[in-house]
Amino acid sequence: MNDLGRLEDLPKDYIENLRQLNLVPLWPSLRGVLPPKVPTRQTQPTHWAFKTLKPLLLKAGELTPIEKAERRVLVMANPGHGLDKMQASSAIYLGMQLLLPGEWAPSHRHTPNAVRMIVEGEGAYTTVDGQKCPMSRGDLILTPTGLWHEHGHDGTDPVIWLDVLDLPLMYYMEVSYHINGDRQDVLPGQGDRQYARAGLVPTQMFERASHPYPMLRYPWVEAKAALLSIAQDKPALEQVQVAYVNPETGRDVENVLGFYALMLRPGQTLRLPARSPAQVFHVIEGGVQASVSGKTFELAEADTCCAPGYEAVTLKNLRTDQPSFVFVADESPLHRKLGVYENRG
Repeated sequence: MNDLGRLEDLPKDYIENLRQLNLVPLWPSLRGVLPPKVPTRQTQPTHWAFKTLKPLLLKAGELTPIEKAERRVLVMANPGHGLDKMQASSAIYLGMQLLLPGEWAPSHRHTPNAVRMIVEGEGAYTTVDGQKCPMSRGDLILTPTGLWHEHGHDGTDPVIWLDVLDLPLMYYMEVSYHINGDRQDVLPGQGDRQYARAGLVPTQMFERASHPYPMLRYPWVEAKAALLSIAQDKPALEQVQVAYVNPETGRDVENVLGFYALMLRPGQTLRLPARSPAQVFHVIEGGVQASVSGKTFELAEADTCCAPGYEAVTLKNLRTDQPSFVFVADESPLHRKLGVYENRG
């Protein structure tokens, strides 16, 4: 029961005097900003089906040339935050991006961190800080804060990928901006080749100042192989999951959002505990049923859904003969840095 005073209990002339001085009384709104036990959350469980999104994205390719769009994206907005705010959760932005054969999305850099999870198509690439990163389904490509990046397509079919950014946080902090640049020169070497095997790193790593992002492309073929290897080695392990980390430090690949690949064994049902960060689930291979906050979604390949924080999530592999694989993004690194991370089990 809220036993605090209400705004309407105060004299109107008193309220008006406060407002003229840019002042507001706290007590009528205290329980709104500090609710008991569980935070107020605007993030709603939401599902975006790729089969309905893809035709609209391809139509965008017909309607708007890349020269006018710069980045041709359909934003996956959470209705709980309002569609105009273009955010999936308090700190996560999601967008499905299209690049057509022969197109080039010009080079720029910006303060928000971004990753690209490739959904379908071959022949495209992202050049990040001079490193050309080929795009194949399930690959994760980083475009961290401040690094130049551009997209090109030398193939024959459309390429689509999922963008995940910490844009809502950067915008809220009033530090979000971009700078356009010139086409990059491609430099020799690829980080995913140097750091392709766990526990083995280039010796020169210890002889130079560490690069903050030594590996920019995380091939799906390697992530999937790691998951299958873990599942085979630990048959009793319930949650078969790997985290995308910086190979030199072991820390999260970027400093605000965390990224993971999860494998569900054939027919498996997995309960993920209630934790403070909001989460995004994107099916790379297979089919998954996701249940959160009383809502259930049937996720086919390339479907995406989000879940609010402080809610348990149950995932069920809809395939009984093969594993399903899910890409997960969450706000864990941010919560840990702020000291508010919780696992309520």
